Amino acid sequence: MSGAVTVIETPRLRLRTASVDDAAFFLGLVNEPTWLATIGDRQIHTVDAARAALETGPIAQQQELGYSFYIVEHRADNVAIGMCGLIKRATMPGPDIGYALLPAYCGQGLAWEAAASVLRHARDVLCLPAVYGLVSPQNQPSINLINKLGLRFERFSRQPIVGKDINIYRKSFS
Repeated sequence: MSGAVTVIETPRLRLRTASVDDAAFFLGLVNEPTWLATIGDRQIHTVDAARAALETGPIAQQQELGYSFYIVEHRADNVAIGMCGLIKRATMPGPDIGYALLPAYCGQGLAWEAAASVLRHARDVLCLPAVYGLVSPQNQPSINLINKLGLRFERFSRQPIVGKDINIYRKSFS
């Protein structure tokens, strides 16, 4: 991928920065039924829209903050299988961790492997004081993963713009 840089490697995964070459993959990921049900419809329905979303989202955030959502690749075959990383939201005091894998790669411990490596990177390389997790109260698999990662429930919130309920979790590194 042009311009992509490997940020983290684990035994089975490579997490790298996103590039505009990832647009077709991103388009497929954000329109997966599980993404739509748990994260929401981002109204990205063309490769051009996916490219623009990558440019204004993960690519811009990586350049601005030094972290973002990364493309998760299976090291054995270099196939993109999902995304995992950190995002800084204006409504949160610190970055929150997010992850999404294609359904074929769920249930293998890969989301935990990717997310745990992102938390280590946040603590050891980025020296962040804390990371948050935003999870729908109905998304039990994600709540289980957040708890396994050591994030603890902090509070319940309703997102005013979209009117969704969300649980806010936090992990402090200090």
